[in-house]
Amino acid sequence: MAEKFVGTWKMVESENFDDFLKALGVGFALRQLAGRAKPSLIISVDGDGTVTLKTQSTFKTTEIKFKINEEFDETTGDDRKTKNVVSLDNGRLVQRQTWDGKETIIEREVVDNKLIAKCKMGDVVAVRTYVREA
Repeated sequence: MAEKFVGTWKMVESENFDDFLKALGVGFALRQLAGRAKPSLIISVDGDGTVTLKTQSTFKTTEIKFKINEEFDETTGDDRKTKNVVSLDNGRLVQRQTWDGKETIIEREVVDNKLIAKCKMGDVVAVRTYVREA
């Protein structure tokens, strides 16, 4: 099921990302850098079902490896130490990040050959749209 996400995706649109980062508690300088970045997402799945999600930009590159429904640790691009679980829900990859009693949800889905990532923190929602490069 995660196979439809496999490939290289280039970000073409980002809405409300600064407000999302603000809701996470990210400082002004880092928000400015992150807001200017146009990252690529490189998603692969290996033979044992491990999903690798690499976010690459001129600003920063991060990578997470996980299996569906198995908890893993992540140090995020803004240096939060989070516990994560990614599940498949109606064709969407839903990532729940928790840290310091807080939670954010990142929902990724492929719609009309675009990868749509909805980043939710409380009632703040950012939408980032990617198109397939490879």
